[in-house]
Amino acid sequence: MTDGVQAGGVSRQQWKWSALAGMASYLDAGSIVAIGSGLALFQENLHLPTSGLTGVGALAAIGPNAIGAAVGSFIGGRLGDKLGRKRIYQYDLLVYAAAVLLIALSVNAWMLFLGTFVVGVAVGADVPTSLALVGEFSPVRARGKLLGLTQVAWNIGPMIVLLLALALSHLNLLGIRIVFLHLVVVAIVTWAMRRGMTESAMWKKAAEKGAASRARMRALFSGAQLKALAWTGSFYVFQGLAAGTAGLFTPYMVKNLGAGDQTVSVALACAGFGIGIVATVFVYMPLSDRNHHTRKQLWAWGAVMQIVAYALFLVFPFTVPTILLNTFLFGVGASLAGDAFYKTVSQELFPTMLRGTAQGFTFGVARACLGVWSYYVPHLASAGITTVAALLCAFLIISGCVGFFFMPNTVGKPLDSIQLERAH
Repeated sequence: MTDGVQAGGVSRQQWKWSALAGMASYLDAGSIVAIGSGLALFQENLHLPTSGLTGVGALAAIGPNAIGAAVGSFIGGRLGDKLGRKRIYQYDLLVYAAAVLLIALSVNAWMLFLGTFVVGVAVGADVPTSLALVGEFSPVRARGKLLGLTQVAWNIGPMIVLLLALALSHLNLLGIRIVFLHLVVVAIVTWAMRRGMTESAMWKKAAEKGAASRARMRALFSGAQLKALAWTGSFYVFQGLAAGTAGLFTPYMVKNLGAGDQTVSVALACAGFGIGIVATVFVYMPLSDRNHHTRKQLWAWGAVMQIVAYALFLVFPFTVPTILLNTFLFGVGASLAGDAFYKTVSQELFPTMLRGTAQGFTFGVARACLGVWSYYVPHLASAGITTVAALLCAFLIISGCVGFFFMPNTVGKPLDSIQLERAH
């Protein structure tokens, strides 16, 4: 194992455990897009208003894309540091499965809203703990590669959800219910397979030294930890507003703004995630661990592509050809300057006993901000795409500049060494 770590080689077990940890991303994104794909159908069949406390904006705001995930990540990230990674990621999927089942069987608004909120809490708790595990067992020259694999899972989940929704679109709401039942099955199978995973060796070593009792949350808000928290939180919040809008609201806006029917909207969104998989596998994963200069170049190209993607809607009409170009540019750009990058640097910049706490905090803040934004998106989009597109361009410019100009050099360094460097 030591030789593999130094050389950057990845063992079969590391690939397997990364894939199992990455299923948190599969289920997270899968549930977000399942809700997005069924948003218009739930609105029609359960008689939900566009706005208000029982409207589609509120539903989007409380779920895995936003408030629910924020609550779960705040709690789960901290408990993962104090009690261990395994205790959190081993059981939260059972809660997830029960909540998704409630959504699938919902016949009224309260069932739909409760299930959506609890799903958000469950995936929010899982993401920071499972990603910390991957970061801690990854070889120093393969952290980006293995954490990039979890982002592939984040894209595969929505693709499968969207393809199912497309195939079952003739069944209307029943088709969406079947999509949610698929997530129940995946969650239970993943839970069963995760039972064979062991605790993070890095966390166990720190725990044996009593680091947990000394790692107080307030340490995040001073010195090097505060700089890292501010940097990762800033670029991720603003990029996440655009990514969340693309994932949750693309099918809804395409259908409701008259660019296409349910089948067209789902197919367009599915293409975006497929592009994300290709870009992550063939660009981000092989290049992100090369050196600092390469990582900065990846970020720069990705940031520019995302900005251009939404600037298109300020110039051209909201039609299928424009949406296709937006989908391609944003899909590639977000793979280079988005979640995979955030997941990688969040593991590198924080000490073991604050790693989950820090990522839970920034992930939670990002999802909370996205929740507030999601509440207003249907109202803003009802008047056309221009206002939403202009705001997303502004968000992406902020994210791109913060990520590029303040990026620390952490590529290819052991996690402990990074902490020693940043302490001086």
